[in-house]
Amino acid sequence: MHNYHLPGTDLAVSDIGLGTMTFGEQTDKTQAHAQLDFALSEGITLFDMAEMYPVPGRPETQGATEAIVGEWLARQARDHVVIATKVAGPSRGFTWIRGGPLALDLANMREALEGSLRRLRTDYVDLYQIHWPSRPLPLFGGTQYEVRETGDEAARIEEQLHALATLVAEGKVRYIGLSNETPWGTMRFLEAAQRLGLPRVITIQNAYNLLNRSFEAGLSEICHRERLGLLAYSPLAFGLLTGKYLTHTDPEARLNRFPQFGPRYRKPAIDPAVEAYAHIAESFGLPLGALALGFVRSRIFTASTLLGASTLDQLKENVAHAKIVLSPEALAAIEEIHLRSPNPAP
Repeated sequence: MHNYHLPGTDLAVSDIGLGTMTFGEQTDKTQAHAQLDFALSEGITLFDMAEMYPVPGRPETQGATEAIVGEWLARQARDHVVIATKVAGPSRGFTWIRGGPLALDLANMREALEGSLRRLRTDYVDLYQIHWPSRPLPLFGGTQYEVRETGDEAARIEEQLHALATLVAEGKVRYIGLSNETPWGTMRFLEAAQRLGLPRVITIQNAYNLLNRSFEAGLSEICHRERLGLLAYSPLAFGLLTGKYLTHTDPEARLNRFPQFGPRYRKPAIDPAVEAYAHIAESFGLPLGALALGFVRSRIFTASTLLGASTLDQLKENVAHAKIVLSPEALAAIEEIHLRSPNPAP
């Protein structure tokens, strides 16, 4: 692995990170610890989680991911790993988290962070991210923005930034980031930080893959001009870009086991696009997963590509595929498919 030094910081992240949202649901503690050990042995030092994990969220398992990682983290040299986690915001229906988070204010963020620190068995996190915006948006598969007046959203962003600044000043958070954010929201955070002399967000964690390149339309320029790094999640589009769902046969595969994720990943144009990318991969003698991961890692705005796996064998395969560098010809062939079928899984 290579390390990407996030601009303007002393924080370096491995250019492949480990996402942990299966830990505590599809992946038990023993398998999870094996994944963490393997990742570290491969030079992966960025580990990403969230207070709501595992996915799908439910009250019986909430926080299990951080607790599993925390048990492992207690045996590691803390300054050799980068621990990233996220605070859940309102509007997603998770009434069992902190009694149903009604705001991303200081009280809610402090309660969320203290819970994460207890579960992680550490006194600080390297990167603390807002999991999704508090304002109503078409997230996680939605595409149509609807005007819904909910007050002064710019003022709420300033309040959130002040709250994060307080947690940084207390030494419990080193750096801050966003997730599932839009160009408008990202620029509001950056502008407020500059105007008010508060900490800047340094990363944005959004979905990015061959089936969803909506990040490129506006956020890629922000990353370039404002020196932000993308932590690309879902680079294999929930496993679609391994090709395993073209037959839809494995009942334990995530999208078959949890059909509620269908709105994003079961759209009509997806399978034809996957088949087209599989044909390209075959023509270059590559597994489809290697084509997908190589594409995400080739983008100049990608700071780290977050791999997630249910099993150790899957993770080993994904890490091997992620090490493959695509040729200019393969990247050009990808663009031809993208022009014919842009963003079938936004």
